[in-house]
Amino acid sequence: MSKKRRRKRDRRPNLPVEAQTSSKTRSTSQPLPGSGDFNPDYTYVLEDLKRIGLLAGSFIALLIILSLFLR
Repeated sequence: MSKKRRRKRDRRPNLPVEAQTSSKTRSTSQPLPGSGDFNPDYTYVLEDLKRIGLLAGSFIALLIILSLFLR
């Protein structure tokens, strides 16, 4: 059996339809709208990391103290 040949498709970026049509009309010197608006707040992540570090340190210290008593 012979192999079927597939036609190569043009590669296009995975963008929404609005971005594809507007990128053709927009000049490259203008910044994208909303590109500077993203300012995430990760204070809750830092608090969680501090809590995890404190718990891990206390568990390690507890294990060391227990190992000294069990010897």
